[in-house]
Amino acid sequence: MTEPPNRKNPFEALQIIEFRYLIGGRFLFIMGLRMLSTLNGWWIYLLTNDPFAIGLIGLAEIIPALSLALYAGHKIDQSEKRRLLLRCLLFYFTAVLVLVFISGEYDSYAFSDHTLSYMIYGVIFCTGIIRAFAGPVFSAMLGYIVPHDKLQNATTWNQGTFLSASVTGHATGGVLIALIGISGTLETISVLILLSFLFLYRLRPKAPSFHKGEIKTWESVKEGLRFVYRTKQLLGAFTLDLFAVLFGGAVALIPVYARDILKVGSEGFGLLNGATDMGAILMVILLTLYPPRKKQGRKLLIAVAGFGVCIIVFGLSNIFVLSFMALMISGML
Repeated sequence: MTEPPNRKNPFEALQIIEFRYLIGGRFLFIMGLRMLSTLNGWWIYLLTNDPFAIGLIGLAEIIPALSLALYAGHKIDQSEKRRLLLRCLLFYFTAVLVLVFISGEYDSYAFSDHTLSYMIYGVIFCTGIIRAFAGPVFSAMLGYIVPHDKLQNATTWNQGTFLSASVTGHATGGVLIALIGISGTLETISVLILLSFLFLYRLRPKAPSFHKGEIKTWESVKEGLRFVYRTKQLLGAFTLDLFAVLFGGAVALIPVYARDILKVGSEGFGLLNGATDMGAILMVILLTLYPPRKKQGRKLLIAVAGFGVCIIVFGLSNIFVLSFMALMISGML
């Protein structure tokens, strides 16, 4: 009688102490980041009462993040990863401290609401620059810490950590705004970023992928663009996802729906913000148990169509539970 093949240990990646430091630090950082995005949307809407002003939050962050994305990838390859990551966290910590300062009682009265909103946009623009580097360098660290045979398991844990932190951050952000106010929530976020720094400080230095002068920045960028263009399946998937995300941007108006339409306050706002991530966690679990093996392209088209229907339902709904379910299902898709 043959012995059944040994099943892989689902916790094998967690046996690597550096990986535990990495996902612990990432959890705290992403949780703080999601709390901050929740707070910024609510804060800007309180100051301006203008839905258009909420849309400018995403614009203020995406312009630097998108503009620097290609350069950031090249720079990360040239840099010592741990040092760059710690610098990103220190800059982010500084940005949060600036928000703590301008949210204080004295400064809230010293500046008009419009001046405060412009200052917040300025800080958001700076965090967009930081995120252009922080996200990719977190991903790059994974390959340096985890052996190739454990990489799939580590990726699963890494993705689960990201989604769990997103849900926790959005929901906690909304609750804390109601309990301790904007200044108290910002102080909590600064503590989370500092704790994340302490976790990641325990990592060992990671050598650059290549040194300066080995390849020019523009050549590296062109090589990446040529690869995407040549790989038609990748190009098609990217394009489809681009339009889905572009036209699904109505969720940026969640503060308006939470306060003026659904009337659920900052707590409900936090839950609505975390609904898509909750759905994503459920789908990750389902895909782990039942991975798609056939007709992936057709399933992708169905998922994008379903995503669009969910956004339409959310836009038309004035019932909290229905709105929450629509967002959660959109996260699953």
